[in-house]
Amino acid sequence: MANLSSIFLAGASRGVGREVAHRLVQQSLAVIALLRSEAVRPELEAMGIQVVLGDALDPAAMVKAMAANPPQAVISTIGGLPKDGQRADYLGNKHLIDAAVQAGVQKFILVSSIGSGNSAVALPPQALETLRSVLIEKEQAENYLIASGLTYVIIRPGGLKSEPATGNGVLTPDPTVAGTIHRADVAQLVCQCLLSDKANNRVLSAVDRNMTYGQTEFEILSFA
Repeated sequence: MANLSSIFLAGASRGVGREVAHRLVQQSLAVIALLRSEAVRPELEAMGIQVVLGDALDPAAMVKAMAANPPQAVISTIGGLPKDGQRADYLGNKHLIDAAVQAGVQKFILVSSIGSGNSAVALPPQALETLRSVLIEKEQAENYLIASGLTYVIIRPGGLKSEPATGNGVLTPDPTVAGTIHRADVAQLVCQCLLSDKANNRVLSAVDRNMTYGQTEFEILSFA
């Protein structure tokens, strides 16, 4: 995607989303970050990021947030602890997707998780059982995005580490691959997918090529 005017980023307060925010700013892209609270607003604004307050569980708020300044692309890394019994993994992303459709967004990148959908085969049974409830919601969000009509990229990272980027993060369409990856490397892959059409309308697993669980030979998506 060339000539991007603005990127709407949901999940910028921490984790992969914060790493994505740093990457986007480094690439001189205009970022609109969705925050549920004021807590990290000063930090993001100091980076030159425009902040909009709103809860992804509120569909009207999402429509309003995107309608004010329609972005060309949306990146969502939201999920996590339930709020009032509701997780954002499905409903929050559903509301973002609906708002993106209304706003005429060109591309939607969803950061999901290995273990979701057909990549369930990549995880051992005990891990699948532990993560079952969240993986069900992540799969629902993936399916909703695929059916939305938007150009999409779904990235399923493996186990996440909060350490500096290794530069060895790769994307693979092989749903049997599992491993770990640093959050900063996931962010780099997200930005590559944003600026390239190579990953459009694909579901891809993200791992560090040197930190896979067993597999050493598998298909790697090339951005060349």
